[in-house]
Amino acid sequence: MTADLQQAAELDQMGPVDYLVVAFPTDRMTGEAFPMLIDLVERGIIRILDLAFFRKDADGTVTTLSQVDLERMKVLEAALFEGAASGLLGMDDVGEAAEALEPGTAAAVLVYENVWATPFAIALRRSGGQVVGSGHIPVQALVAALDAVEAQESGDAAPAGSAG
Repeated sequence: MTADLQQAAELDQMGPVDYLVVAFPTDRMTGEAFPMLIDLVERGIIRILDLAFFRKDADGTVTTLSQVDLERMKVLEAALFEGAASGLLGMDDVGEAAEALEPGTAAAVLVYENVWATPFAIALRRSGGQVVGSGHIPVQALVAALDAVEAQESGDAAPAGSAG
């Protein structure tokens, strides 16, 4: 019982937790983004709770990649993400993410706490607030929306001197 109360108190002191699934062609796994991820952690902006990598072969076989596999592939040093396994991310989650992958692709699933938002989240909880919805807008969707607005605006602008 005491452990449950302590865990509840710890959770009450956390910032919002999000997840991200990023897919990319297997042959383009370079690890280029990892220094930026490490920077976010080191600056206290996020805290990695779980991180899993997997690939889907041409025949549809899904393989979970260990950090040693990634190190061997020269994608990242295994030591960088040692201990990033809170248990929130299960094999069912990885399997669900893998279903969305095309054969010949790899993916990373990242579960992270938004440490930067912790004081805000705590204040909301103290005042009885709770998140009832949230979302994410991909950059591609923003570009498409802006293009649509621009096309509509250029279509609405009637040429000077024309009868409406």
